[in-house]
Amino acid sequence: ANRLGFALQLLTVRFLGTFLVNPIEVPVNVVGHVARQLGIDVSCLPRYLDREPTRHEHRAEIREVYGYHDFSPPWSFRLSRWLFLRAWLGSERPSLLFDLSTSWLIEHKILLPGVTTLTRLVARIRERTANRLWQRLCALPSAEQQDRLEALLQIPEGARYSHLDRLRRGPTRVSAPALIASLNRYEELQALGVGKLDFSGIPPVRIKQLARYAATAWAPTLARMPQQRRIATLLAFVSVYEVNALDDALDVLDM
Repeated sequence: ANRLGFALQLLTVRFLGTFLVNPIEVPVNVVGHVARQLGIDVSCLPRYLDREPTRHEHRAEIREVYGYHDFSPPWSFRLSRWLFLRAWLGSERPSLLFDLSTSWLIEHKILLPGVTTLTRLVARIRERTANRLWQRLCALPSAEQQDRLEALLQIPEGARYSHLDRLRRGPTRVSAPALIASLNRYEELQALGVGKLDFSGIPPVRIKQLARYAATAWAPTLARMPQQRRIATLLAFVSVYEVNALDDALDVLDM
């Protein structure tokens, strides 16, 4: 029973990157195949669980002989640092980050932690990178510029839409009035002075991601955000759409 249980534990570590809580849960055909190779009767496998320390001894032996490591410092720190870099420089989905983390652990022969442990780690890293992005963006504009950005969410008296809603809409027809409206839209965005700010050190893909969200979210939703996140989102929108507005105006003029 110990030989068969050890073989199944080793098999799952090599292929799944983790130990089995209960080797009896291995598919019957796999158990039968391993038992035939070892010349052992399958019926003895339940006895492997009779002595609890046996499993722990086998796990320690497998780690030592085959060079596996537990998910603990320094490996957990190295994975966190690697994840933080990917989350900061890109805009990958949580599910993709989870899969990439699993591949990283298997590649470095780290025994896989529980699913919830890895899920919480990915969520925590993404939250840290988001907070860092909002802090760095919010620190760029002056107090006057922040007030002007916040004013984009206000609805003028007698109007149905906020300034932000109006600036999000590009030209829809080719005509002289459309060209004038496009130029006015560009000048209004340019007057906020965002183009003169230094965005170096902030990944452009993260700024574009924030701008896309600002371009689709309702103005009241943005207004309810914490101040730091709200300023960062509006700043990203103006930074990206100032360039887009100029391109739209040139396209209308060209047509």
